[in-house]
Amino acid sequence: MRRGVARGMGGRMGTRTRAPLWYRILVIALVGWALLAAQAGVRQIMGGAAAVGAPGSYDRAVFAALPGWYLLDHAIAVAATLLGAVALFARSRHAVPLLTVALVAAMIRSGWLFAMTDILAVRGPFVLLFPLLVLAVSALALQLAHLARRRGWIA
Repeated sequence: MRRGVARGMGGRMGTRTRAPLWYRILVIALVGWALLAAQAGVRQIMGGAAAVGAPGSYDRAVFAALPGWYLLDHAIAVAATLLGAVALFARSRHAVPLLTVALVAAMIRSGWLFAMTDILAVRGPFVLLFPLLVLAVSALALQLAHLARRRGWIA
């Protein structure tokens, strides 16, 4: 089923195809994931190392050693994920660049953490699980945005 929609302020007409149910379910789940990430990000920025529980001396030391740009990068990743998910929900073409920024910011954040600290040696390989999950969700969200653009589900 196709329907015409106005694109942009110039009044040009394009067509958007109705997205399938599985796409809409995934987008709603992505918006939920992004809202949880935003809440956790704000909590971490406000609460520091204590945001994830009772911090030990190692956690406090790692958090204190984070460069100033690290939390800014974290905020960019979280905000771009949330805005990209909302753009997918709104069927906006802005989803692709927003989710690209989110993935790159998440890669920078995780890359720095594991390359510049000894967290992997101290905490063991299980510390990789959540950052890898975040990167996987970010990559899949970007792929979903590309698919939606190719199939005409977003303008």
